[in-house]
Amino acid sequence: MFALSWRNIWRQRTRSIAAVIAVALAVLFAVIYFGLVGAVVTGLQSNLTESLGHLQVHVRGYRETREFREALIRIAAVAQRRLSAAVPAADVVPVLEVPALLSGEDRARGVLLAGLAQPAAIRERFADRYLAAGRLPVGDRAEEIALGGALARTLQVSLGGTVYAYAPGTDGLGAAAYTVVGLLHLPDPIVDARYAQLSLAGAQELAAPDAVSRFELHLPQSAAASGEAVLAPLRRDLARAMGAAFEVETWREVNPSLSALERIIRPWVMTFIAFFFVLAGLLVVNTIYLSLVERIREFGIITALGAGRGRVIRMVLLEGILLCVAGAAVGMTLGLLVVGSLAKGFSYPGELAEMQAQFGIPPVLYASIQPADIVITLVFVFATGILAALWPAWVASRLEPVEAMRFIP
Repeated sequence: MFALSWRNIWRQRTRSIAAVIAVALAVLFAVIYFGLVGAVVTGLQSNLTESLGHLQVHVRGYRETREFREALIRIAAVAQRRLSAAVPAADVVPVLEVPALLSGEDRARGVLLAGLAQPAAIRERFADRYLAAGRLPVGDRAEEIALGGALARTLQVSLGGTVYAYAPGTDGLGAAAYTVVGLLHLPDPIVDARYAQLSLAGAQELAAPDAVSRFELHLPQSAAASGEAVLAPLRRDLARAMGAAFEVETWREVNPSLSALERIIRPWVMTFIAFFFVLAGLLVVNTIYLSLVERIREFGIITALGAGRGRVIRMVLLEGILLCVAGAAVGMTLGLLVVGSLAKGFSYPGELAEMQAQFGIPPVLYASIQPADIVITLVFVFATGILAALWPAWVASRLEPVEAMRFIP
C-alpha cells in the first residue's frame, strides 16, 4: 500500500510539488517562530537571573510589610555565611534597598537606593551591560554613588557632581552626601529615572548597619541551565536550612511576569502556526481530491477486486500523510539550519532593538528550539495530512464499482 500511495501522489508532479512546498513553508515558519520565541524567553531569563539572582532570601512576609525595619535581615554577615555553607557553588550577593529622597543643587526626587556587594564577575557583567559612563562605586568607599541616566538628568548632575540622600526613619545616619562616579543606562525608563547604586557599606551606613533587604544567589551557568529541575529542590533545601523566619523564592516567584509571558506567547505562536498549516492543508486537500477525480475508474477496479472501504480510506489517508511528511522533511531541515545560524547570535534592527530593550530583552539574542517544539510541529504535520485527506478518502470509499469503472474523466 505504501508503494502504491507513493506512486499515486507523484502522478501529477507539479501539483504534488506545490503541496509539498506549502507544507514545507508551514514547517519552516513553525520552526523559525519557535526558535525566535526560545530566543526571547532565554534572553528574558538571562536578564532577570543576572539582575535578580536565581534564588532570593527575604524575611518571611516581606511583601506584606510596609515598614522598612520589619523587612530587614539583621546580622547579615551570619546569614550570609549560612547561605554560603548551604550552597557553596553559588555567589551570594547581599542587597540593601533604601527608599530615600535624592537631591541635587535645585531638584529632588524619590528614589530607591540599592546597596550591593557584588563578586567581581557579576560586577563586571553588570558594568558591561548597564554602565554608560564612569565606574561603579567601590566597596570600601561609602561616599560614592552611580545614578540612572534619566535620574541624573532630572537632578541636573553629572560625573563628579554631588547629590544628597535623605532617609528619615531608618537606623543609620539618615542623611549623607555622595559623589557621582558613574552613570547607568537601564533599559526600563521607569527604573532609569529612580535608580541609584551605592556600595553595601554606604547603604548600611545611611540606613541599616549590618542589615540587608535580601540575599541573591547566583548559580553557575551549568547548574542554572537545568532550570526548575535544580531550583525547586534547592529552594526547599535552603528553606529548611534558613528556618521559618526566612522566605526563599526562585526568580520566577520574585518576578512572575515572565511565567505569565510564557503562558501567553506560546499559545499565540501556536495560533499563527495553525493558520499556516490550515493554508497548507487546503492545498493538500485540493491535490488529493483532483488526484481522486482522475483515478475514479482505478478505484472502481480496486473495489471490484475485493478491496474494502477501509482499505481505500487508508490508501488515500496515506497519500495525504506522505505529502505532508515529504514537505515536513524539507521544511524541518531548512528550519533547523536557520535556527542553527540564529543560535550564534542576532539582533533586531533599529526601533525593534529599542523596543526589546524596554521590555528587558538583551540586545543580542540566541535562537533555541526545544524537543517539545519539534514534537508539536510534527503533530501539526500529521494532523494536516490526516484531516486534509479525510474528505477525499470518504468520497473514494463511497464509490460504487460499476459506476466508477464507467466513469470517463
